[in-house]
Amino acid sequence: MTSVESAAEPVEETPICSAKGCTADARWDLGWNNPKLHTPDRRKIWLACDQHRDSLGEFLTARGFLRDVSPR
Repeated sequence: MTSVESAAEPVEETPICSAKGCTADARWDLGWNNPKLHTPDRRKIWLACDQHRDSLGEFLTARGFLRDVSPR
């Protein structure tokens, strides 16, 4: 019996906005960390579409978590 190996092509998925219920393409990376839990150089990333960039950024800023915002 001969076995056949197949290499699966990697699937590139379009990143989706992190806002609850949003399915829009992410266009922004919001880098953040919680200084009570993370070292200063640690970055977690939320993805944001144009519509949710400000609201997600304001949420993180209000808690003192937002570190940087950059386009994808």
